[in-house]
Amino acid sequence: MTNSPLALTRRTLLAGAGSALLAPLLPQTTFAQAVTALELQAKSGPLIVRPGTSSEAGTLHSAQKGPLRFNRGDEIDVQIVNQLPGPIVLNCRGINAVSGIAPLLDRKPIGTGARDAFKLTMRSAGTSYVDMRLLGDGAPLPSQVRSMVVQETDPLEVDRDEVLLIEDFRIAPDGKLLAPGVDPKDAAVMFLANRKAVHDIPVKTNERLRLRLINGCQRSVIAIKFEDQDVRVMAIDGQPAEPFPARNNQVVLAPGTRIDVFLDTVKAAGTVTAILLHDGKDIRRIGQLVTLKDPPLRAAPLAAAPALPANDLPAQIDLKSATRADLAIGTSDTGWLRPLDLGPSTAPAFKARSGRPVVLTLANKAAGPVILQMHGHHFRLLDRLDDGWKPFWLDTLALDPGQTQRIAFTARNPGRWLIESFVAEWAAPRLVRWYEVG
Repeated sequence: MTNSPLALTRRTLLAGAGSALLAPLLPQTTFAQAVTALELQAKSGPLIVRPGTSSEAGTLHSAQKGPLRFNRGDEIDVQIVNQLPGPIVLNCRGINAVSGIAPLLDRKPIGTGARDAFKLTMRSAGTSYVDMRLLGDGAPLPSQVRSMVVQETDPLEVDRDEVLLIEDFRIAPDGKLLAPGVDPKDAAVMFLANRKAVHDIPVKTNERLRLRLINGCQRSVIAIKFEDQDVRVMAIDGQPAEPFPARNNQVVLAPGTRIDVFLDTVKAAGTVTAILLHDGKDIRRIGQLVTLKDPPLRAAPLAAAPALPANDLPAQIDLKSATRADLAIGTSDTGWLRPLDLGPSTAPAFKARSGRPVVLTLANKAAGPVILQMHGHHFRLLDRLDDGWKPFWLDTLALDPGQTQRIAFTARNPGRWLIESFVAEWAAPRLVRWYEVG
């Protein structure tokens, strides 16, 4: 399949995720039109599992096809109706500083045939997604995610802006798709890129492509490698990072992680370069860059791009004055609950005063790697001696068994916010806790 396979073991794959790593051809970048309403229908839809064979999965259907695109500052009236055979809650990943949207805490489960409505303000530009997987363990159908793009206010020097959404599924011998949280037994593994087994991306020589990578997998940590192609990381989890080249042209993403990369496609016309996926066990081609036999878009590649515009997150965090808390993850006997068991009497994992810095010590007590997803705030991953932090923001982190990491953030967004965690195995349950800022 390739002359330069991904040189990753399961351990190095997870280590990369723990540190967050490090359509038709359009002539120019497209920008979102002003959108003031988003109507979603949660319903079942066909998903091709084998050539000529399809099964059913839960989808978030809307009139807007493909990624949901908005502009920074847009105020959206969201309405959702549930047509699935069980309750759901809508989870807007990476959309912070918006009160009244916290799933399970502000927004209660939506029963079959019921509706919900709320307002969503796009305060920050970046890559995110919406899903309904909080209550998905053991559901009649597994569900897909919808990618969400919030454009920067000022245009960037890129020719195109595209999303590459990766999802994983388990196919039972009878062809039906299995929801996570149950034993997959002898189910087959399937990965899709933008709903396809292999997704082609047509490009022109000397074109600059902004590619928004989203790990929309249920439980899988993945590495994405662009063969023989320079890759420059520009943003992680929806927040701008100090630009840096991806090591070995690959990036590692935990479930829920988003990484924006710039690709300057310098290959000659007619060249096809593979996009490979490694899940710690197998390598598979999930896409390819196809250089069209058209004249080059420009005579030479563009100069290296500057950092993306900041989203007003604090430049510094005062670690010395921080509120500190320890949080064991990976087991249900450390305060973690299944989502439907979270109630008004559930004690918070910690409380923080508004405007106060917070340092959390996270210790993985599970026998396997654990993914932590934080709502309400992005955080910095601290250096080993707590004397600084990595030059990027995160809202998702993977921890190896027995590993301890420290993260820090400033509690800027008052309200109640969820923390999700789960072991990176299909049958493992999704667990939740919550914290309060006030």
